[in-house]
Amino acid sequence: MSSDHAISVKGVSKVFRIYDRPKDRLVQGLFSLAARMIPSAAPKQRLRCAAAARARDFHALDDISFHVDRGETVGIIGRNGSGKSTLLQIICGTLNPTQGEVATRGRVAALLELGSGFNPEYTGRENVYLNGQLLGLTRVQVDERFEKIVAFADIGDFIDQPVKSYSSGMFVRLAFAVIAHVDADILVVDEALAVGDAFFTQKCMRFLREFMRTGTVLFVSHDTAAVKALCTRAVWLQNGRMIASGPAKAVCDRYLGEMIEANQGSEREAQAQAVDVERNLASLSDKQTTAEASELAGLGTVCFLPFRADAAHFGAGGARIVAAQFRDAAGTRLASVDHHNEVQFEIEVAADDVIESPIVGFFVRDRLGQTLFGSNTFAASAGMACAAGTRFRASFRFVFPALADGDYTISIAVADGTQQDHVQLHWIHDAMGIKTQGIGDIGGLVGLPMREVTLVPASGPAKQRPDACAHSI
Repeated sequence: MSSDHAISVKGVSKVFRIYDRPKDRLVQGLFSLAARMIPSAAPKQRLRCAAAARARDFHALDDISFHVDRGETVGIIGRNGSGKSTLLQIICGTLNPTQGEVATRGRVAALLELGSGFNPEYTGRENVYLNGQLLGLTRVQVDERFEKIVAFADIGDFIDQPVKSYSSGMFVRLAFAVIAHVDADILVVDEALAVGDAFFTQKCMRFLREFMRTGTVLFVSHDTAAVKALCTRAVWLQNGRMIASGPAKAVCDRYLGEMIEANQGSEREAQAQAVDVERNLASLSDKQTTAEASELAGLGTVCFLPFRADAAHFGAGGARIVAAQFRDAAGTRLASVDHHNEVQFEIEVAADDVIESPIVGFFVRDRLGQTLFGSNTFAASAGMACAAGTRFRASFRFVFPALADGDYTISIAVADGTQQDHVQLHWIHDAMGIKTQGIGDIGGLVGLPMREVTLVPASGPAKQRPDACAHSI
């Protein structure tokens, strides 16, 4: 194994024996035992053949080879049943390969399937000590890190309850909190993060990005956008075989292309149904109400969760963000709004010290921590100073874009200085939450408000079609 490789996988295969009926396992064992006891070669061979006929082999992995360099982040993609979880278990040492070899350099911490490394009868506190010691920490080291682990998990008094009473989200919180504090060299993360809420997922993504600066990460996900955002390389598994390995974007794009091509039949059926729907929509009266039209166009609802002053934060001090809310054009506070409607986002700040050049800003992130959009007041606040003991308000008026169904967060910050040279006074991670629903497919991370979409003939009269159409949004 090269000294530059954190993980080396060479010719790894894994074969599981599958039985059609429970009794076949017992019968096969009896035939195998009888074959060992009979000295004659011919009867021995017949018994072995009879035993083998009771089962069939399933090749979960077939001759997989790749390596992960130190400090590299590699994603593993593939459909369910492609062998991703089996490969991770072999790399982590919880499963032995049928053939081939795996070598790792450094301490490995893994977040695999829910419950891995935890005793459901033990409390969260007891499982922290159990799991920490399984990952190589001494009891004294767990003692030193226990409070930080509990604070990261943020499950409150449930830390002293049996983990069998935990929800899947609480389970993931505690498991990730442990692996985040074991000083691992290699971090292996399976799909378990998918069950966490948006705020905790953001926290985990911030930790992962920080860990990626010095550590090695093996990241498994069905979400190719997450793999492209986090990973430098990707490995694509299908039916236990490695289809491709290379730059994350190239491998993910090829994977998506083949998945779409494989689903062409069902897509054509869906498109045919969509044509019928469009014809029905075209026949609706022009006098239909705006509300009905919005519903038919698939516009969803954006729900704003309350401002959280106690969310994770940092800064030099001297100012505090004390409130944030959305309002409509009339100034009424909003709890929800339709996509593509105009909103006003207000942020109120208390100045504890003199602020010479205040800058207030925000940005919206998805559950993976990817920044979607945002703004700040630098251009609007030039020359403005704030005295100690006063308050000031930043206001941003914009058309709220369409966001795919899911959970999002807003981080808010106030600084003193210029765009290029400033001091962060107060930065609140995930100060507010946003939940969107009913929007459907927007064709990307953020949907633009299309004013009109048309389709007309581009050539001469001979090629015109009578059903040339125009569709407005």
